[in-house]
Amino acid sequence: MKSRKKSSRRSLMKWGIFGLGGIAIASIPGVLNAQPMNRGKTLTFNADDIGILNFALLLEELEAAFYAAVVSSGKITNSKEMEYMRYLGGQEAAHVTFLRSVLANQVLFATQDLSFNQSTLNNLLSSRDSILNTAVTLEDVGVHAYNGAGPSLTNPTFLLAAGSIVSVEARHAAGVRALLGKPTTEPDSDRLVNDANLNSTLNPLKGRAYDELYTPKQIVAIVGSLNLLNNSIGGSLVA
Repeated sequence: MKSRKKSSRRSLMKWGIFGLGGIAIASIPGVLNAQPMNRGKTLTFNADDIGILNFALLLEELEAAFYAAVVSSGKITNSKEMEYMRYLGGQEAAHVTFLRSVLANQVLFATQDLSFNQSTLNNLLSSRDSILNTAVTLEDVGVHAYNGAGPSLTNPTFLLAAGSIVSVEARHAAGVRALLGKPTTEPDSDRLVNDANLNSTLNPLKGRAYDELYTPKQIVAIVGSLNLLNNSIGGSLVA
């Protein structure tokens, strides 16, 4: 067990210096085509450090695949906006590689296990505004998810991994909101979980200066509402 943690720490330092520091467009994964009727592998996440970080990996895979599809779609015609989509896609792909490196042999699924609803993806890619609004949703969800799961992490390496990513996700959300002419911080009207449904233990602070923390169950419901992922998601983490 000790050797595994040492290996994870070495990987964390490696990717913290090299993986997140630069953008390699070539690292953006290809679009994961899927038949709408193919449910794919059931993804099971337990309520422990391994389950939490694998759940974070799933969200990063979803974001990386989305931006890869955006780049391929040709719907973003403004060169600066396209450059930004490539930039974000490169960072999400780096997050995937980073988390897989930190988890090492504790990764619960392969990228190839994920099945995406191509029909839904095509609808989300139908226009520039649809793409950017979807990007905002995915990035905001990522921030809420990392913040919500963070207090439950006990492994300091995993906590550092999550903390090193969540701030980047927040900058992504602010950047895409700026492209849409929206406030760079998320207004209450955009939140997908209202005050009444927030977990009070996770959310002792409330106001514009604070991000709300969503539970993994709430994140799964949001991801499910997008109808983008065909895989069923279960386990004690999201029960």
